[in-house]
Amino acid sequence: MAELKRTPLYPVYKDEAKLVPFGGWEMPVQFSGIKAEHEAVRTRAGLFDVSHMGEAEVSGPDALALVQKVTTNDASKLDVGQVQYTAMCYPDGGTVDDLLVYKKGENKYLMVLNAANIEKDIEWIEKHATGEVTVRNVSDETGQLALQGPLAERVLQRLTETDLSEIKPFRFREGVRLGDTEGLVSRTGYTGEDGFEIYLPAEDAPVLWKRILEEGQEDGVVPCGLGARDTLRFEARLALYGNELSASITPVEAGIGFAVKPEKGDFIGREVLAKQKEEGPPRKLVGLEMIGRGIPRSHYPVYVGEEEVGEVTSGTHSPTLKKNVGLALIRAEYTRLDQEVEVDVRGRRVAAKIVKTPFYKRPKS
Repeated sequence: MAELKRTPLYPVYKDEAKLVPFGGWEMPVQFSGIKAEHEAVRTRAGLFDVSHMGEAEVSGPDALALVQKVTTNDASKLDVGQVQYTAMCYPDGGTVDDLLVYKKGENKYLMVLNAANIEKDIEWIEKHATGEVTVRNVSDETGQLALQGPLAERVLQRLTETDLSEIKPFRFREGVRLGDTEGLVSRTGYTGEDGFEIYLPAEDAPVLWKRILEEGQEDGVVPCGLGARDTLRFEARLALYGNELSASITPVEAGIGFAVKPEKGDFIGREVLAKQKEEGPPRKLVGLEMIGRGIPRSHYPVYVGEEEVGEVTSGTHSPTLKKNVGLALIRAEYTRLDQEVEVDVRGRRVAAKIVKTPFYKRPKS
């Protein structure tokens, strides 16, 4: 078995966190406990190590052409300082990865990739590069922290003279001074809450990690692991690659069709995705709420009568709703709201119904 990689923050928390293998990395799954960390992010703020994520810089006169070719969204609409959620697809519409694209300059983009997919993604991007364009894997030299929750701005503002309220959702600012370090700060995240993702030199990440936790102590900011990251993103119906998205699931089926723009012109997978957007996909991602006792877990089959109509992609006991809920990819004809289904929970059929998602939406301030 290949040795697990570690982020620059591993030495800081190795004795404080419960560590697990994740996508080839040794990562903290929890510090104080998943429920406590989940609640901290929903009510105060939590700090995540996301340095395992990948970053690729795409630059040169043909940078935009390459980004447009490999992604489903329309990157030509981006202004410098803006971020876009998008996907990369295979010719059959299956998903290579979902990612963020940052426009750093007229001919310069940063693509933020899922940790388990870094090598595969960069190979895919390079394979389709033509003309004057450079693709550089900057993952190893980049540290990334995510400060998420309603108090995130208040806490981070104490470390910088940059007015963070001016950074709107899906916007970013480069060269932001944060205590003794400097980085790119974007108003993005994966929790359903307000907050920031901070990119900085890998060697500076431990200093900033400690500083944010010190500064946030009076506001109840806590370090958080992958467990809370998963329950938070799940409640907000944010797709996880390997669950809601995969080589056999298209972005339209997974409910992120808003990030697919066939009208922009040619891109890989366009034909299949345009047809699914126009006619509707054969399967749809829906929310499930359990009526009977049991938690719907990933890959559990879903039935209507004796017919297997799909499977669960993610499921948990929602810490916010205090209910057993799941996301499931189901044949389109069985996806109306309140449709009753059964989930096979370890050989036992348990009643459930289709409900609206997201399960959680943050209150409007």
